[in-house]
Amino acid sequence: MTTQYSPDFLKAMPKADLHLHLDGSLRPDGLIEMAKRSNIELPSYTVDGLYDLVFKESYQNLGEYLNGFQYTCAVLRDMENLEQAAYELAQDNIAEGVIYIEVRFAPQLMMDPARGIDFDTVMHATNKGLSRAKHEYNAQSAVANGDKPPFDYGIINCAMRMFGKKGFSPYYTQLFQMLRDHEPKQVIKTAAMEMIRASVRLRDEEGLPIVGLDIAGQEMGYPAHDFKEVYEYAHQNFLLKTVHAGEAYGAESIFEALTQCYADRLGHGYSLFSPDMIQDPSITDKEDYARRLASFIADRRIAIEVCITSNLQTNPDIGDVSNHNFKHMFNNRLATVICTDNRLVSRTTVTREYELALSAVDVPLKRLKDMVAYGFKKNFFAGNYIEKRAYAKQALEYFDKVANEHNVR
Repeated sequence: MTTQYSPDFLKAMPKADLHLHLDGSLRPDGLIEMAKRSNIELPSYTVDGLYDLVFKESYQNLGEYLNGFQYTCAVLRDMENLEQAAYELAQDNIAEGVIYIEVRFAPQLMMDPARGIDFDTVMHATNKGLSRAKHEYNAQSAVANGDKPPFDYGIINCAMRMFGKKGFSPYYTQLFQMLRDHEPKQVIKTAAMEMIRASVRLRDEEGLPIVGLDIAGQEMGYPAHDFKEVYEYAHQNFLLKTVHAGEAYGAESIFEALTQCYADRLGHGYSLFSPDMIQDPSITDKEDYARRLASFIADRRIAIEVCITSNLQTNPDIGDVSNHNFKHMFNNRLATVICTDNRLVSRTTVTREYELALSAVDVPLKRLKDMVAYGFKKNFFAGNYIEKRAYAKQALEYFDKVANEHNVR
């Protein structure tokens, strides 16, 4: 199936990316610059070399996909680098018509208590970079005059489902040392609770646009219900929730995200339409379970953050985009938001992800506008609901303007 929309139109239309990992989305040349500045050893100091050795077009498995994060996280423990990465990420999105992003990362991966790099320091450095890009773009006359929608962003903080006693980050290593008589899962949960409490405090006391909570990392063996208390705290403090669910585990993981973690959105959600991935022995009719869960999600307009390239890379059995479950999400009228996951690790852009989605499914203009709208209506906007509605309206009016300019009907 061939898309009817030109690359120029897809790039120009207003877009949002709601599933965007900061530490997986550095510029390759920026990573090299930062590594040299911070004396971090890389496998190569050329862009082509990094693409050949680390950030590949395809990967053998999830472990190989995650390999590059050891280098990006290492450079981001320098606050100058962290601010630069956030600034450049916003710039790169703006350059392809992405006017709203929700940047997510695990702040505790960047923390280094021995060097005085605490949670607040990490969050302020990240926000400073994003804010600088926002104010530079929004000062342009076309934006200031209302001819183009402004750029905006939110920050989603990730707790980690799992981490080891050494190597994940100086913070996690120190925490294991301090709580050495605790079970590993207790230490992991303690870190998650510390992170969510600090997130609410910085949002409320200093006004940082921390808009949501996520739980990331290996699903298998680390179910969402282990973090129910963490999500309850977010829920009780009006912090919105998304969950990595159904990326590499069955639909029962998605069900737990919804029922145990009050998920407002789902990260990936790929396995929803792969009943063969269900492992819970109590679910005897897997296809019926998947159908009922999909209907439940669609009825409640719970958005799925779709990351096609990432899924193809971490699940080689999918093959190509024609086999991706996006077509089932689309045909079952789920609210889907097209996202990148990791711009560097997956070597992609939001425009490229739309091209992939539209190559798999015939999407008329009205449905395409709906898909774009979900990115603005299902986001975790830092302002109030009235402000969010006004911003979404402005973005969708601009969509119509761009469609007319490109003679798209």
